[in-house]
Parts: sequence; structure tokens; C-alpha cells
Amino acid sequence: MTAEYQVHGAVAVITLNNPPVNGMGLVTRTAAVKGIQQALADDAVKAIVITGAGKAFSGGADIKEFNTPKALAEPSLHTLIATAEGATKPVVAAIHTVCMGGGLELSLGCHYRVALPGAQIALPEVKLGLLPGAGGTQRLPRVLGLEPALNMIVSGNPVPSEKLPALFDEIFAADADIVQSAVAFAEKIAEVRPLPKVRDRKVDYPNHEAFLQFSRNTVKAMAGPFPAPLECVETVAASVTKKFDDGMKFERERFMHLIQTSESKSLRHAFFAERVAGKVPDVPADTPVRSIKSAAVIGAGMMGGGIAMNFLNAGIPVTLLETRQEALDKGIATIRKNYESSLKKGKLTQEKLDQRMGLLSGTLSYDDIGQADIVVEAVFEELSVKEAVFRKLDEVMKPGAILATNTSTLDVDKIAAFTKRPQDVIGTHFFSPANVMKLLEIVRGKETGKDVLATALALSRKLKKTGVVSGVCDGFIGNRMIEQYSRQAGFLLEEGALPEQVDKAAEKFGFAMGPFRMGDLAGNDIGWAIRKRRYVEKPEITYSKTADLLCEMGRYGQKTGGGWYDYKAGDRKAYPNEQVNAMIVQHSADLGITRRKISDEEIVERLVYSLVNEGALILEEGVALRASDIDMVYLTGYGFPLHRGGPMFYADTVGLPNVLAAINKYARGHQGQAWKPAPLLVRLAEEGKLFNS
Repeated sequence: MTAEYQVHGAVAVITLNNPPVNGMGLVTRTAAVKGIQQALADDAVKAIVITGAGKAFSGGADIKEFNTPKALAEPSLHTLIATAEGATKPVVAAIHTVCMGGGLELSLGCHYRVALPGAQIALPEVKLGLLPGAGGTQRLPRVLGLEPALNMIVSGNPVPSEKLPALFDEIFAADADIVQSAVAFAEKIAEVRPLPKVRDRKVDYPNHEAFLQFSRNTVKAMAGPFPAPLECVETVAASVTKKFDDGMKFERERFMHLIQTSESKSLRHAFFAERVAGKVPDVPADTPVRSIKSAAVIGAGMMGGGIAMNFLNAGIPVTLLETRQEALDKGIATIRKNYESSLKKGKLTQEKLDQRMGLLSGTLSYDDIGQADIVVEAVFEELSVKEAVFRKLDEVMKPGAILATNTSTLDVDKIAAFTKRPQDVIGTHFFSPANVMKLLEIVRGKETGKDVLATALALSRKLKKTGVVSGVCDGFIGNRMIEQYSRQAGFLLEEGALPEQVDKAAEKFGFAMGPFRMGDLAGNDIGWAIRKRRYVEKPEITYSKTADLLCEMGRYGQKTGGGWYDYKAGDRKAYPNEQVNAMIVQHSADLGITRRKISDEEIVERLVYSLVNEGALILEEGVALRASDIDMVYLTGYGFPLHRGGPMFYADTVGLPNVLAAINKYARGHQGQAWKPAPLLVRLAEEGKLFNS
């Protein structure tokens, strides 16, 4: 049973027990309704307490039932709440640890609420592109008041129980036993009549029209492409302007509308994709992991320093290794400067800053890192440089240490072969800036031990990263796909577009940054180095020469003050450069291409569908385990718009036959050989299937 029934004297205690967070699944709802009915039928029972087992009262809906008939099957959450609210004996919600979503809505349907301090209280539905759909928008304002309820619902952020005294009839001492205390409270109020119902209260807010209009304006400005925050304002407004039952009806209408929106579908897809990304079919959840109590990082440049900060932030001591004292000092100074910047912004205390810097040490000798549990190499992206490092690490690192490479494109199996312990070698591809970006591409070599992979996934969670597993190939998931995107961006320049138009079209679609601004930020010389390698290894792949010509002008991006655009000191804004634009136009002439007007729609299709097509090849080859993993890589590492759910989910939304038709059309144009439809895309389109099914 997922809800247990016990009687303590004259009080029935119903304990929700559906680990890990007592989700309100159908079986749990059924058992809870049955428990209330059993208590009402027993004359010896005078009051009812509902609580949760383990580490939650309830985290809300059971996510395993999302998008299944069970989510709406009877008894629905509405029916459970109505059963509690309509009970002829007092029902007390005994809240501890976590009370969110449908769990909070159930408690609002109870006659009384009691809690332990520190319980996290939230209605987080807006984060899934929804609004509370079981009375939350109507009951919470009646208890907390209009303004605090609206803030909670629109933000979706948790608030500790002790900061919401109006929500609770009693908050117990921190060390109290929640069940014993709730039973004692229930005995005290067992005979009180009439039974208090939240639905009978009024929302009293002077001049509510002005406040609601102000809220609409504020929320509209902040919500971007997401409709849910504004819908939350409108449904909360109904708690003031409509009778309770009419407000409930309106909430239901708006909830059913939002659940069908592409934005909500995208957010829910991302929510599930993140949870499944860490699951690898042949690596069971109980695979033993290696202990990571200390780390070493090779290279104190921007990437190495950022990687070191991840470990420091997680309380893991780090030794930073460099070849020159000057580079080491500069790297450590940059880490301190980053922390001091967070201190100034109020995001870090002086105590935390001192604590983190205290975990950092620097060295010029490999002998000082031999005892580290994991070492991450972040040196220049050149196989011969990596070889020298890994041969040395093989000599000095203790048995069982994990040897990780931060390579973004190189062959992890070749790197592992430089050691006598390939089972201990893994790719940990951090994204720049490494101390900020959420994505960690975990590259599994053919010899990588299952325990090493499990350890890397566990470590990604400890470092607050989204770990996505990739197989070995040139560029792994993210950079292999972005190469096709960058190629199309280059071809668009040759055909008639300029960097500013391409970037604006991509950013209007929702990308955090267009391809040329992204190149300037990352450093155009990095792409140049990769292309030089490609010209030798894969001469059949064509690229626009504009990016090479740009690098020959010494314009590597923001770090040199100019790339595709100009930049001013202390100003990250991109200013178009006439010489660069003239070079692009001249290059078209040199190729004998008559420049044409290119629509924003074509720009977006070519950029996004080039990602999709390469993603389909990656899936087919087994480099990515699932389409949603590719989406996670792009949502967390490449600024793909969250409201579109990632490239593969977006393709599903557009319809794979439409994507295929567009690819076939572009295959007849300039550099059409870059568009060979992936067999998986063709097959799924013909069968009417999706990447994310």
C-alpha cells in the first residue's frame, strides 16, 4: 500500500508512502481516499491526520504518471481534496521536510495544517509551464493573502514553513515528532465545529485592481516566451474577482489550456530528460562508485581554473598544476578574482571565500598530485600535448585514481591508450565558463570501467552539473553537431547574409547567442585549429573560407578586441565591422556567387536542421543513448531555447516529414552536399514516428 492507516487513540493517521517524495499517484490517491472513508465510518475516530513517510509530506504529482491516463483517473487529486475538505470530522495535514505542488494543494483542502520548521513549501508548477491545477491558485491567496500567494505561484520557488505563519495553525519545535505532535493537536480540536474550510474565506486586498495590473505588467516583461507566469496572475486574480467554484472552474480551464502548449510540453520534456540523462542501461544504479575526496587539475588557464572552482565549490580540495610559476600565479589569482566578484554581488560570504581558497593549492611538480582521487587534464587541444600529460599521469597517479580528459573533440580511446590503465580513463568535457555552465559531457571510452562511469555521473551531481554520457567520436555529441551548424552559418555568409543578420535570426528564435557572437566568445582560433586538422584528416568536408580569412586578419574574437564584430573595453556588445563585412562580400565575388536576400526563416531552418540531421546520425551510431540526451546537451551547454525543448524535440514538434522536406530542398542549393539526410530521420519520417517517443 502507498498510504498506511493506523489509529492512535481517537485519531486516525493516514501516512502517504510512495517513495521518494510521496508523489500523488493513482494508487496513493486511492489509498488516501479509502483511509479517510474508513476513519469517517469508525465512530471511535474523532479526527484524522494526514502525513507523509520518509523525507517528505508530498512532493506533488507522481511524475511517473505524467502524460498517462492514470494522472487524471479517479479518484483524481480534486476528488481526494474534496473528500478531505468535505469530511465530517476534522482533517489535519501534518507537514514536514517537503510539501509542494499537489501536496500543498491537498493540505489546503484539509481543515487544519501543522508543520515542523524548515519544511520547503512551494507550488512549482510554473517551472513546467503549468499553473497549480487542484485549487492552489484559489486557496493559497485565501490563506496567505493575495500578494505573497501570487509571488509564490509565479516564481514557483520554495519558502521555509516558518516564514509562512499564516499558512499553519501551529508550527512545532524543530525536534518534535511530527506524528505525535499532530495527534495531540488533533485531539485538542476534535470537537470544534463548524469545521474551518479555506474555500469559505475571502481574499481581502485593498485596491486589488491596481496591484493585479502592476503584476501583469511586471510578469509579462519577465516571462519572455513562456505563457504560464501570466496565466498564473490571471487565475490568482480570479480568487479575488470570482466566487470560489467559478474560480476553480477558471483555474481548470487555464490549466487544460497550458498543458497543451508547446512551451509546457518543452519544459516537461526537459524535466524528464534531465532525470533520465544519468541512467545508463548497462550500468546499474547500485554500481559501486569510487571515493572522490581530492582532485588535481592540469592547466591553470581559463578552463582549468573554472574546473578547479567546481571542485572547490563542492568542498573538494584541489591541487592545480602548471609548468610555469607565472601561469600558476595568474590562474590562482583569477580564481580569487572570480570569488571576490561573487562576494561583491552578495552571492558569497567572506567566510565561504576563505574556505574555498583554503582548499586550493598550486604546484609545478607532478609528484605533488599523485595521491589525488581524480585528475582532470585541461591542457592545449593537441593530441601530442595530451599524450605527454597522460604518460606522466600514468607514472605518478596512485592505483585507482580516475584520469579524466577535458578534450572537446579528440579521441578518448587514443588518449586512454597512452596509459597502462585505460579502464581508469574517461572524458569529462566541461563547458566554458566551466564554473558557470551546467553541462558536463561524460565521454565513455571503449575500456572505461563501469565504476568509473558511475563515479563520473555521481560526481556531476555533486558538482551541480547535468551529466550526459557520450560515446567516442570526433566532437562527441555537442561539438560534432555544432560543427554542422557552424558550416551552415558560414555558407549563409557566402550566399548573401552578414553575421549580424544570422545572429539576430538565431537570437529571435531563442538562442542565447547567434553563431558568430558565440565564435567571438569562444575564440575563432579554436575553430580554425579544428578546421586545419579537418583539411588533412577529412579533405572531403567543405567549409566556408570566411572564418579562415577572419583569423588571418588576426581577429580571434573578444580576447583580441575583435572577431566577426568589434568590442570595446568593459562592453560585451557586438559592433558590426565594415572591413569584415567587406571581406565577406568580396569572398562571395571571388567564388563567383551572386549574393541574394536570405530570409530569417531560412537562416533558422538551416542552422537548426543541421543540428537535427547530425543528431540523428549520432543516435543511429549509438554515440548518444537517447534523443533526450542530445536535447539536454543543447539546452544546458549551447543556449538552445528552453521553450523549444532542444533540437530533437523541436524537430518532433515541427514534424519529421517537414524537417526532411526542408533538408531535401537545401540539398539542391549552394554546398548542397552538406545535406545528406540521416537514414534514421528518413525512416522515422516515413513511419510517422518521433525521435522522442
